Amino acid sequence: MSTPPPAPTHRAGAASARPARTAEDRSARLAVTVFPALILAAAAFGFFVPSVGQALAEHTSIYLGVIMFAMGLTLTIPDFALVAKRPLPVLIGVVSQYVIMPLVGLGIALLLQLPPELAVGVILVGCAPGGTSSNVIAYLAKADTALSVTMTSISTLLAPLFTPMLTLWLAGSYLPVDAGSMALSIVQMVLIPVLGGLVVRLIAGRLVDRILPALPWVSVAGISLVVIAVVSGSTEAIVSAGAIVLLAVVLHNGLGYLLGYWAARLLRQGERAARTTSVEVGMQNSGLAATLAASAFSPAAALPAAIFSIWHNLSGAMLAMYYRRSADRHPADPA
Repeated sequence: MSTPPPAPTHRAGAASARPARTAEDRSARLAVTVFPALILAAAAFGFFVPSVGQALAEHTSIYLGVIMFAMGLTLTIPDFALVAKRPLPVLIGVVSQYVIMPLVGLGIALLLQLPPELAVGVILVGCAPGGTSSNVIAYLAKADTALSVTMTSISTLLAPLFTPMLTLWLAGSYLPVDAGSMALSIVQMVLIPVLGGLVVRLIAGRLVDRILPALPWVSVAGISLVVIAVVSGSTEAIVSAGAIVLLAVVLHNGLGYLLGYWAARLLRQGERAARTTSVEVGMQNSGLAATLAASAFSPAAALPAAIFSIWHNLSGAMLAMYYRRSADRHPADPA
């Protein structure tokens, strides 16, 4: 969930059945459109006014917790019921998430011979769960929004186990990794807020429905604060290695889209499920990765995640346009 904005709460079937856009839809579409510009502005602010960013840095876990609570507020029980109804595409998406992106991250770190802090940062981005902005991109791409939401939810709930374990396994040769401490941090910053938001939605659903249009902007504000904090502490790394990190991020994100799509197609999934898996695998919760990297390693290690936050929303919007235009070529693909 980078981590912006929560997806539309009506799911793919409902979206295709009724094209009318709710206030939440419009808010999410607008947020995901302007999000890269806001993140660029946040990055510039952190770079040129580092004193403010460093003052914000000690509260990054709180910002992420607010973002994840907002994600929890968008979830409903039917999001998880899809696991029982369509287990195979969900399984393919979640396994691809935790296999493709971590291994691609390691491969890129080796290929580009990244220094240890940046290598760990790239690998940690790959080991993060899916970002909630993938749900909006899936919706705009005419993919399976319900499947996207379920994949994001399941990968997020599994993050306390898989993110530390994979980071230790793949990045431990670069820098020491305290997997136990990382797992505890993910539980505190991700799992508890998400479950808390889900419980509040169950208890006060009508009240939550009234504030849903504002939730994308809560997420945008939260990730902007994370980026300001991360960039302010890694200005030297940006000057010395910004170009190579950008290259690493573009390769990582693009290969995630491509390999996610073909993983689903090779396992005989339909076009819409393949597009969903592509988006879900390529878009990461870079807000979580940045916060973990800054707290467990260094601000420089968080730089790949900060750049990923900007790039994957730009690339996701372009990918959605491509998939949307190609959707008419698959009219028989089931919803």
